[in-house]
Order: sequence, then C-alpha cells, then structure tokens
Amino acid sequence: MALWKRREFLKFISLSSLTIGTLSAQHSHTRPNIFIFMSDNHSWNHLGCYGDPVVRTPNIDSIAKQGARFTNAYCAAPSCSPARAGMLTGQDIWRLEEGGNLWGVLPDKYPFFTDLLEEAGYHVGSQGKGWGPGSVEMSGRRVNHGGKSYSSFGQFLDDNTADKPFCYWLSSSDPHRPYQVGSGVKSGMDLSRVEVPPYLVDNEVVRSDICDYYAEIERFDSMVGQVLERLRASGQYTNTLIVICSDNGWQMPRGLANLYDSGTRIPLIVSWAGQIPGGRVVDDFVNLNDFAPTFLELAGLDIPEAMTAAGFTNLLFTENSGRIDPSRNVIYTGRERHALCRQYGAGYPGRAIRTHDYLYITNLTPQRWPAGDPPLYGDVDAHMLHYPCPTKMYLLTHRSDPGVQPLFDLGFAKRPREELYDLNSDPYQMKNVAGQSKYQQVQNRLQTQLESYLRKTGDPRVTGGKILWDTTMYYQPRDFMPAPGQEAIRKLGLQDQYNYFD
Repeated sequence: MALWKRREFLKFISLSSLTIGTLSAQHSHTRPNIFIFMSDNHSWNHLGCYGDPVVRTPNIDSIAKQGARFTNAYCAAPSCSPARAGMLTGQDIWRLEEGGNLWGVLPDKYPFFTDLLEEAGYHVGSQGKGWGPGSVEMSGRRVNHGGKSYSSFGQFLDDNTADKPFCYWLSSSDPHRPYQVGSGVKSGMDLSRVEVPPYLVDNEVVRSDICDYYAEIERFDSMVGQVLERLRASGQYTNTLIVICSDNGWQMPRGLANLYDSGTRIPLIVSWAGQIPGGRVVDDFVNLNDFAPTFLELAGLDIPEAMTAAGFTNLLFTENSGRIDPSRNVIYTGRERHALCRQYGAGYPGRAIRTHDYLYITNLTPQRWPAGDPPLYGDVDAHMLHYPCPTKMYLLTHRSDPGVQPLFDLGFAKRPREELYDLNSDPYQMKNVAGQSKYQQVQNRLQTQLESYLRKTGDPRVTGGKILWDTTMYYQPRDFMPAPGQEAIRKLGLQDQYNYFD
C-alpha cells in the first residue's frame, strides 16, 4: 500500500508540471521540514481567508495565498486529546483504546508519525499542548507523543546542531476558553458585523462573546507571523511545509464535543514555497488523521499498515482547485468521553458520516444527556461553569423564553438515536429529518455505509469488542467534584459543589 501511494505521489507531481527528473534533482537529498501551527478549539470558517468579515488574520491569510486552503477539513473527534491522537497515529479514534478519550492516556504501542520521522533522521519537537490533555507518563512515554517539548521555536532550532530536517508542532492555547470578556470590542471589533450562526441567540451578549473568541484568533495569527519571521531568518523557509489548522471546532453550544460541523470542521491551510501551487481552494474531504501518512510520504517513508488514513499529497501538488480526487467524498468521525460530566464518568458515544450533501449521526446512548448532566451541562464549556461563558450562561438563564427554548434544546436537550441533516437546505444542521419517508433511502444508505466502515476498521461498538471508554481513568481529579463559580451559583441557584460518583 505504501509503495502504491508513493508512486501515486510522483504521478501527481508530474501531472502538476514538475517532471520526475526535476523532482529527483530538487529533492534527491533534501526532505522537507514540516511545521504545524495548530490553534485550539477553532472552527473552520473563522479566519479572514475563509470569508469571516470581522476577525483579522493577515499572516494566516498570506500563507493561504501561497498554498492550498481546504474547505472540507475535519478532525477525527470533536475533542482535543482524541483528535490529536488520531493525527499522530493516522488511525480512527475507536482503534486507540483509551486514546479515544479526553484526559486519558494514549498507549505507546502505536506507530506515531513523529517517532517514525525521528527514527528516519528528523529533528522532532513540540511546543504547547502537543498530545493532550492527558497523562504522558501513564501512556508509557518519557516525552510527549508530539516530540520533545520546547519553550520556543528558536530554542528548537538551536538544539538542531546536526542540521537535520525538522518536524515542529507548535500548538497554541488560543482560542481556547476562558476569554477575556470584552476584549473583542475593546480591540475595535464591530458587533454589527458579526455573523451569528442560527443555532445561537443573536444578541449583544453572544456577539460580544464571539468577538472575544476572535480576539484570541487574532493573537494566534500574530504568533504565526512572528514565528514565520524566525523561520525565514533561519534560511529554512523555502524547504518547509507549513500547515495551519485547528484541533476541533469552537467551544460554543453545539460546537466542541458535538459531531456537527461546528464541532468537527476545522480550518486547514498547507503551503510549501515553490512546490505547492498557490492561491488554490480545495473542496475534497480531508481529516487530521491524514497528516500522518502525508508527512511520511513527503519524507519518503513507508506507511504502516495500521494507519487507516490516506495521504493527500495528490491534492497538494496539483494546480487544480475544487473537487480533485473523486474518492475523497466522505468523512467519518466519532466521539467517546469528553469532559467528565455525567454520573459515574459516563461519556456520550457517537459515530457520524459526512458527505457533501448529508450528515448522518448515530447516538449510541440516547438516554444520556449529550451536553452533560444538568445543571452544569459540562460538555459545553465552561464545563464546571467556573469561568465566564456568556453564551452558555445566556441560554441557561433564558431557557424558558419562547425565542430561546428551541435553541437551548438544540444545544442541551436529549437527542434521538439517529440524526440526519440535508446540508443543501440545512447547512447548520438544525432540522433532523431522520425517519421522514422522503429521506428513508438516504438514511438507510448512510447507516449501512457507516456501519460497514466501522466494522472494517474494527470499532468495538460495532464488532462486539471490549468497551472501556466509560470506565478508564480520567487524569483530572478536580472534575470529579466540580465547583461552579460564584456568578453561576447566584444566577442559576447552584450548589457549591457536585459529585459525579455519589
């Protein structure tokens, strides 16, 4: 499989006006550096180059002009740790045991692209979260799965005394909550220009909250610009593959920890000066999991058979835009336990299949609360209501208002086992058409296609294997007995503390 992929890579290079001879002359002894800029909880359409009218991201926008911008990029799971685990292993999260959970472990028995690159002579390092949150030590590793940790890119470069090709993963904490309330407006953002998705209340509270989120995206953009200047100064810019992405969707209700686009669809921009044709927009489906085989292909390495993902080098080196590879017409996502926010540590398992026209979701335990047990609804941040979360608080405090109740239910109420959304008429996935006779054939087809893929990739939820995600250890003990903040206690009449293991 790996040799076939390598041949296809070379074939597409030649079709993109680079001859095999040219490729050999330029790269016979030079492998590209790989630089991953990752934001944290950042939805796909909230960058200037994706058309957002408010957020200002000049540095990222300039990279998009130089390379390829992907409109259908997704994470494997709408949760930090499993999304990052899938990226590192090139595997679906249900194949990674405890690695499918937040605040767990990622066992050190899987082939990680970072380790494989390091074994092949790359200088590998990470800054920020890398894989996590979770216990690296209990995963059986000395260093983070993303590579040795560095405090800065400059320190990482200084440590590369052998002048090896490098792989560096810079994982920002922006725009993860908590946000500084009022920071967006203070920076000059115009509330009237904010585009509020219809699953949220459109008022000044929510618009200001979105602007605070934008302020952190702008800080991420500034960091990208500063680090790219350091990369240029190093003389390594023209031989560096630059990847800008997020780990999952934003933290608003119906976002993070949900299998809707608002939880799984991410920005993705890839550039390599002089190699990847610029100014292109690619509509094919790609997954964070696809990074692992792609990076290995570019480094000239074989791809482990365990990897269920596929490299997308063919999308990078063509001059085409739009839909390029007909086989990339579907994405599969899933989730297990996100925050510890249900009695006895239960999660909310689900699986989904997304095509250009439909999103089908199966909720495997519909009797549970999808947003976490009331009254904290901890799978919607702030998960303990312990820091400011204006949009969530507005929905909680106004849930009985006629205009708010339907939106509260979309974000917090229990859901049926099956959900189906017609994306041509319902792009925000608000009207569940599962069970309607008009869509029965589509529903059956997607359900069968999803189950077939889950069986093929060994999902124990389908094959009857051991289910461990509800009972495996959660390495953030403060969440066992959440203590809400004083504002939430006062406004919602909450207790000082809750216990999920009474």
